[in-house]
Amino acid sequence: MIIRARMLAISTTVTELMRTASVERNTKETQISVTVNLDGTGKLEVDTGLPFLDHMLDQIARHGLIDISVKAVGDLEIDAHHTVEDIGITLGQAFDKALDRTGIRRYGHAYVPLDEALSRVVIDFSGRPGLDYHVQFVKGTVGAFDVDLFHEFFQGFVNHSLVTLHIDNLRGKNAHHQIETIFKAFGRAVRMAVEADPRQEGVVPSTKGSL
Repeated sequence: MIIRARMLAISTTVTELMRTASVERNTKETQISVTVNLDGTGKLEVDTGLPFLDHMLDQIARHGLIDISVKAVGDLEIDAHHTVEDIGITLGQAFDKALDRTGIRRYGHAYVPLDEALSRVVIDFSGRPGLDYHVQFVKGTVGAFDVDLFHEFFQGFVNHSLVTLHIDNLRGKNAHHQIETIFKAFGRAVRMAVEADPRQEGVVPSTKGSL
């Protein structure tokens, strides 16, 4: 009985640590559902109709060790703008819903290379939305994907996850490499920021006492 009680206690503790959320967004332009588990293992289930975006979302999941499910149907017959932006919005809402900012590290940063490309991402789960985005792509598309839409993705995420996010592509001669380093660095920075800080258990990491 003692062993069983201990096992039940462990099970309860693990469940409490799981930070998950599901969000749906339905408009005349898009229908999107997102689920996140911030304490996952990097699993991705994705179907957006945009294979290159799917590939980038996989970077967030894998390098952030976040389980992410994204299902999206959008007006791709017009262009990808609404779908990409609204996925960013819905993912941001899911992050904000899943995350208790008490006891987290709050700040995260990462430098990630890919061959000749190098990017830096710095994030603060501050409760204040702000995006500082410095990326000069060497060309405007990767395949048929308009790379300018990645700004809209991150702007949507920032506005609805309430984070401050700095993105800098420091160098790169290949647009695919440039954006992939950004998404990998973003995943790593998020992973650091949402991690529980054992020295701040039960404490909001802010002199204001709230985020």
